[in-house]
Amino acid sequence: MRILMVGDIVGRPARRLLSEQLKQIICELDIDLTVANGENAAGGAGITADTAGQLFDAGVDVITSGNHIWDQREAIDFIKREPRLLRPANYPKGAPGSGVYICTGDLPRPLVVINVHGRVFIPTDFDCPFRTVEKALKDARSSLGRSDFWTLVDFHGEATSEKQAFGRYFDGEVSAVIGSHTHVQTNDARILPGGTAYLSDVGMTGPAEGIIGMETGGVMHRFLTQMPVRFEVASGQCQLNAAVLDCCIDESLRPRVRHIKTINRMYQ
Repeated sequence: MRILMVGDIVGRPARRLLSEQLKQIICELDIDLTVANGENAAGGAGITADTAGQLFDAGVDVITSGNHIWDQREAIDFIKREPRLLRPANYPKGAPGSGVYICTGDLPRPLVVINVHGRVFIPTDFDCPFRTVEKALKDARSSLGRSDFWTLVDFHGEATSEKQAFGRYFDGEVSAVIGSHTHVQTNDARILPGGTAYLSDVGMTGPAEGIIGMETGGVMHRFLTQMPVRFEVASGQCQLNAAVLDCCIDESLRPRVRHIKTINRMYQ
């Protein structure tokens, strides 16, 4: 089985890119299931039912998110009825939606997708991501009645140290830990000693000419003056950052990731 994890989708340019290119990429790379972080899909901040629908139509199977999940008010009601849209599982009790989705279908083994948020340099009061994922794995084993499933964790966080610590903590316990949030793809894709595929940040899908997807002028004004300014999604050439996970069943019949490879493509 082969999984495609697409980096943070930023605004209309990224949605258009995926609408035009994703199904071809899925065919080219022989992808069985696609996960994408969509927390910036609507105007660069948040997600709506319409923008989520565009991503599903383009070929995305599961949408993860992060701290911008509630930036568009309608996401609060939409996430209650769309289980394929995840919010971080470690939001405090009472937050709508779920941070876990179990994919079955035609897959040789189930795939459990877990979305979790880091706490370093993040102002929101999230619960502990480590303990949250421990519980999510326990619940998945109970729900499925089995433990031989693949697990992909989208760790949405700022600090690479926290992401690396998380990857090491769950090495051998989950199939893959893929970081998101910074919009800059890192160069550390590897298989950890215990067999878990790891990448600190998968990067961004969206305009390549701005600053992490936004027009340069507004961002520079904020840095130079420390005054509030409304950011606008940039235009021009687009990039697609993603990671491909080659999944297998090892000699002990344990689902794992055999190989991880990053993708960085440019589109006009």
